[in-house]
Amino acid sequence: MDDVRYLIVGDIHGCFDEFQALLDKSGLGRRDAIISIGDLVDRGPDPGAVLDFFRKNSRAGSVMGNHEHKHVRIFRGDRAPSTAQVATRLQLGEPAYARACAFMEKLPLAIELPDAILAHGYFEPGLSIKKQRPAVLLGSARARAEIERRLRRPWYEGYDGSKPLLVGHRDYTQTGKPFVWRDRVYALDTGCCYGRALTGLLLPEFRLLSVRSRTNHWRRTKKRLAAHPESVPMAILAAAGRG
Repeated sequence: MDDVRYLIVGDIHGCFDEFQALLDKSGLGRRDAIISIGDLVDRGPDPGAVLDFFRKNSRAGSVMGNHEHKHVRIFRGDRAPSTAQVATRLQLGEPAYARACAFMEKLPLAIELPDAILAHGYFEPGLSIKKQRPAVLLGSARARAEIERRLRRPWYEGYDGSKPLLVGHRDYTQTGKPFVWRDRVYALDTGCCYGRALTGLLLPEFRLLSVRSRTNHWRRTKKRLAAHPESVPMAILAAAGRG
């Protein structure tokens, strides 16, 4: 297993075509693995295809992103959905949405590989991966503010883990290019759903690769939803606080 390569993929957000293009570009072999950094769903055009790929492919895995966590909480009745979650539920349909939430609920908050640590959001210095707070790993703005207030500098500058850290959640550059801090922290969200790019990192060589987004998917998704409000079932409207 020492010769297995990994493709770590930034926030896909339902952009299945770009994800497939990135896989084609990666040149992975049959024994290689694909791991998402989280946020498989919301905003993009085909969350169902993305989820099916990760559910059915034995060589694929994902950490839990804050968007997966939102859907789990919504399904439990712990919070109301925003427009992005309403759109995803409509795109998936019922009962596929229930199956999707069951799958997302089982995703780990972090993964440690031989060459890197994977988490969706942030990482608190001075703590092992097992002692990280879920709010930090999922990318809570409040948790990040607490860390940066204590450090008096950006959270990533305090990263002190034994291996490089790979994260998503925020598009730090907003240029379609990933943010890399001293080869220690790799932020792989490059705004694919907003029309920028989808980025991956090949391990163990730490080689970055990207494909351009086909369009601003989130803008299109919102327009479709606004143009057909009658398509939203009353149960979803009520859950969203708009019914």
